[in-house]
Amino acid sequence: MKPRLLFAMMMALALTLVGAGSAVAAPAKCTSASKTKACKPAPTSQVAKKQAGKKQATKKKAAKSNKIAGVKRTLAVKKQAARARYMDDDPITLRLDEHGMPRLNSSAFYVINQKTGEVLLQKNARREIPIASITKLMTAIVVLESRSNLGEMLTITDDDVDYLKGTNSRLGVGTRLTREEMLQLALMSSENRAASALARHYPGGRTAFVEAMNAKARLIGMNETHFYDSTGLTPRNVSSPRDLSRLVVAASGYSQIREFSTTTERYFYINGHLRRFGNTNGLVKSPDWTISVSKTGYISEAGRCLVMQAWMQDQPLVIVLMDANGRNKRVVDAQRVRLWLEERPERLATTRREPQG
Repeated sequence: MKPRLLFAMMMALALTLVGAGSAVAAPAKCTSASKTKACKPAPTSQVAKKQAGKKQATKKKAAKSNKIAGVKRTLAVKKQAARARYMDDDPITLRLDEHGMPRLNSSAFYVINQKTGEVLLQKNARREIPIASITKLMTAIVVLESRSNLGEMLTITDDDVDYLKGTNSRLGVGTRLTREEMLQLALMSSENRAASALARHYPGGRTAFVEAMNAKARLIGMNETHFYDSTGLTPRNVSSPRDLSRLVVAASGYSQIREFSTTTERYFYINGHLRRFGNTNGLVKSPDWTISVSKTGYISEAGRCLVMQAWMQDQPLVIVLMDANGRNKRVVDAQRVRLWLEERPERLATTRREPQG
């Protein structure tokens, strides 16, 4: 065989062997069905895991914040609609009787200048009538004067459920809140179970609590007043408009009562759920009013009731409106009193002083 031909054959054989080696060394392509070790993803580092955990926590926190904001927006829309319905239901106009006094829907009322003791308006001022949740002002006074720990946790039990009137409550059995939170809910939102729990956790229990309520009433000159419970659900809790003016004056001496009774709204976590509680007196958020103490009340025997310490012309007025017939009538009566005083500001300086005794 010629050397040139032999060389050519050897070169061809070498090229064939090199090509075969390259084919074996080439990595296999990974597909979704591949299960080889080479096709498995590289293990995630600890740093990457922590970063992923932080991102997840941030997303959860943002979702929770968005949920709370959504609840607040929905409630704001509902409140705006409710205010619009209220104004359409009963437009407020000042109506006077033959003596130039405002005609009010309340069957008993008492309006007095707290600074001077001068009576501005009165009707059935000494008539003893059921007072419903106005009772809770005295409940608050007794709690605060007991000097009990406001940070102590109290629990709603079946003993706090209203089996007399069957009223509803968002404080379910088992709800745990501090004594201070219970006090705010009793004053701001008139929560009956909160008021009941406050009395039940009083030293000596409910019996001692009611005794303290009546003793305080005598001490501040409420001689036409009798208390039988801390909520006002029983119609046996009675007082007169004049006596209630003295209760409002006494209550105005406590900073917590002034704050809690005029707070417009507050959010509480009740058994893991965020709940909004609002003030039962819509006037506390009105720019036309400066209110220092407020409390509403209602049971069928008492009608719609409202007591306030409100400031007009730099004078502290005590307004007591009892037994109004109709959902918004007590508020309309209060607005008429304000309009009547604003119409002739000198009325605050020309009314006669209340005789003592």
